[in-house]
Amino acid sequence: MSVDFFDESLGYEEQANRRAWDSMAREAHPLACPVEDDELRHPLQVVDEVGWLGGNIHGWKVLCLAAGGGRHGALYAAAGANVTVVDQSPGMLELDRQVALQRHFNIRLFQASMTSMPMLRDGEFDLVIHPVSTCYLRDVERVFHEVARVLRPGGLYVSQHKQPMNLQASLEAPNGRYWIESVPSSIVPVAAATQPNRLREPGTMEFAHSLETLIGGIVRAGMLIEDLVEPRHGDPNQPVGSFAHRCALIPPYIRIKARRTASTVSAPRLLI
Repeated sequence: MSVDFFDESLGYEEQANRRAWDSMAREAHPLACPVEDDELRHPLQVVDEVGWLGGNIHGWKVLCLAAGGGRHGALYAAAGANVTVVDQSPGMLELDRQVALQRHFNIRLFQASMTSMPMLRDGEFDLVIHPVSTCYLRDVERVFHEVARVLRPGGLYVSQHKQPMNLQASLEAPNGRYWIESVPSSIVPVAAATQPNRLREPGTMEFAHSLETLIGGIVRAGMLIEDLVEPRHGDPNQPVGSFAHRCALIPPYIRIKARRTASTVSAPRLLI
């Protein structure tokens, strides 16, 4: 099994983030750890706790977008889907290649940007799953339009994003309070963490996209949002400044279920 390359000219932030994820893959960062045996026994329970996929995806054509690392592709393949993985990090894709060989999964692997996937056909997929990664790009609307293009009409787009406030707020609470450090921006990256933190990936460049950019962008690309949840990671009883305490006050992620409409042409925006 090999990886096909379709990298175009990458922006500065994409190059920086590719280096960061390659490093995480080499160092076995918790976000770059392949799937475990127990998870593969009940793969849909792992990837679809809320039941958005209906309990059976056997035979579905699934695109795991920006989802290298030997985990997502393997779980969907174990659930019976025909899986394609697109990621811009060769280190993360190598983990997928190794897992696919070890587990005897037939998975297509492409090294490419989320914003341009010319190797994929229009309407090719029943489902696009997209773990947290829009924060690593300035222009996320290009991603949403590519997703809509490769989805068949009626196909599902399940994506997870960092909450804007998660990226705007301080990581520490020295006086028992978190504070807002920046405004939402698709132009200026947020300040990098100075210490290791579960809410910031080491060496990455991130942007605090507004909810209008994320939710509105999905709709304007020609998809209808059917559900939205905030995965729970918080515990207000944990020490102030800890991952769990901060997550109880500032939900770190939003997970969105959207469906591709018959047309990807969106209605004109009304300025009120």
